[in-house]
Amino acid sequence: MKGIIKLSKALMIFGVLAIIASCTLFENAPPSNSVKSSTSLTLAAKPNKDSLTGVVEIDGSSTVYPISEAIAEEFSKEYKKVRVNVGVSGTGGGFKRFTIGETDISDASRPIKDKEAVKAGENSIDFYELRLGDDGISVIVNPDNDFVDCLTIEELKMIWEPGSTINTWNQVRSTFPPGKIRLYGPDTDSGTFDYFTEEINGELQSSRSDYTASADDNVLVNGVSGDKYALGYFGYAYYKENQDKIKLVSIDSGNGCVVPNADNIKDGSYSPLSRPLFIYVNVSSYASKPQVKAFVDFYMKHGSKLTSEVGYVPAISSVYVDNKATLK
Repeated sequence: MKGIIKLSKALMIFGVLAIIASCTLFENAPPSNSVKSSTSLTLAAKPNKDSLTGVVEIDGSSTVYPISEAIAEEFSKEYKKVRVNVGVSGTGGGFKRFTIGETDISDASRPIKDKEAVKAGENSIDFYELRLGDDGISVIVNPDNDFVDCLTIEELKMIWEPGSTINTWNQVRSTFPPGKIRLYGPDTDSGTFDYFTEEINGELQSSRSDYTASADDNVLVNGVSGDKYALGYFGYAYYKENQDKIKLVSIDSGNGCVVPNADNIKDGSYSPLSRPLFIYVNVSSYASKPQVKAFVDFYMKHGSKLTSEVGYVPAISSVYVDNKATLK
């Protein structure tokens, strides 16, 4: 009988301990509606500016490059021991690296494509999409070109569509001279190329191939500035930076000729070549690398001002409020 009583007491004690353990596990379990993530979101304490070290890897859009480069320059004045590398491989090239975990931040002049997001998921890369502002893709000619001030969407399509036989300016408009058109534009990894071809030619990456292509917009500036009959396109900030070397062309999408400027880009009247600019942030990098967190937070604090300073149209303040809320 005593043996049975002892066994009963032991079973009771074991049962109580099991209940306590299960309650503890339940209390610590994540809520059922929590977002599935491959990363730990426990953020490190705010680092000391003098002691923070490490590297921040950025690559992507040549259009967004001036913004990220300006942010990196200002950031380095405060965080002197952190190295920020800003590459320019184009939006598509940047996403190729970002979606396999090679970079912390990807500059983008278009939203991430579905297939790129899938690739990121396959490699357990979660990300934040943070909007910076807007750009107006600028069509430019040589400053000595005194006959082109405005082109229609139809004329741009005639020039740039696949299989185009337009080789001289008088083929575009009979009142133009017979000078040979030499074309300059972004390469196929560029978000600017993606956006321009879809809006002008009606299909993503649909373009004639016999043009000088480069991921470096400065190459395009130099090409157009050195040829009277040249025509090219790239981000508005590069026009503003080089307006003494090149001439801006107005675009007529059916409502008259509209020149890209801050007001027309912001209100969308420069259509259809106004488009948004982004950075994409690797969630794991933001959570586990104090230097990346410090840099992105700095970006969200000063991004609006520096976006404007380099020549683009910054997003309204509520967009940056939303960005900060996303990061939190």
